[in-house]
Amino acid sequence: MILLSFDIEEFDLPLEYGKQLPFAEQLSISTEGTLAVLDLLQRTGIKGTFFITANYAINQPDVIARIVSEGHEVASHGYYHSAFENKHLLQSKLALEQLTGKTVKGFRMARMMPVDNAAVKQAGYLYNSSINPTFIPGRYNNLNISRTFYREGGIMQLPSSVSPRLRFPLFWLSFHNLPMWIINALSYCTHKKDGYINIYFHPWEFTDLHQADRFGIPGYIAKNSGRPFIERIEGFIRKAKKRGLTFGTIEEYFAEELKKG
Repeated sequence: MILLSFDIEEFDLPLEYGKQLPFAEQLSISTEGTLAVLDLLQRTGIKGTFFITANYAINQPDVIARIVSEGHEVASHGYYHSAFENKHLLQSKLALEQLTGKTVKGFRMARMMPVDNAAVKQAGYLYNSSINPTFIPGRYNNLNISRTFYREGGIMQLPSSVSPRLRFPLFWLSFHNLPMWIINALSYCTHKKDGYINIYFHPWEFTDLHQADRFGIPGYIAKNSGRPFIERIEGFIRKAKKRGLTFGTIEEYFAEELKKG
């Protein structure tokens, strides 16, 4: 199974590069991208998992309603994207459940940063998907962590997928910068080895980020953003389906794993 997930948040990335962006614009850019994602999933007939900050969800309830009505999974991405306290684990879960009427089972920490598993469990989550088990200087040093699904601290852990042996990350940034034939080959190889792949994106990638004066975002992030990125992901989905691979939500994946015992 291929698990596609999307981290729906305030578009605060420009703040990391010294740019200020009004909150209303942060919301509008994320919303533009989220609607593009929903249209893409609708065209290709697949379901995804949306990790959403409570701050975004409360301000954009119509978008959340569409996500739910179209059968996608809603999970928590914390309360705010640029601030975190352990109390936000439960607060974000309750806020999302109130908005959606659904039980929120999953959590992903903003920027895939470390989070206390005991606190995640205490807040009532079934799974945590906050680990990128690779090495990226200044960001991740997780080569000692399992590449694949495992249980720890009383909850299930679902790391972002990386390739066998080299642990090359199959995440959003790779889809911007590598030729798609390489991405496809690495994805199929990883799927064959692990039985699934877990890939995550952000809605703002599906908008045009080539606005250096406004956003300050480096070229390797802005590359292939907007329409080219939509076409890349749609091509990836359609080629995988032609190979007979299936897509599903993380909730569905864990339901199957629990049946296996």
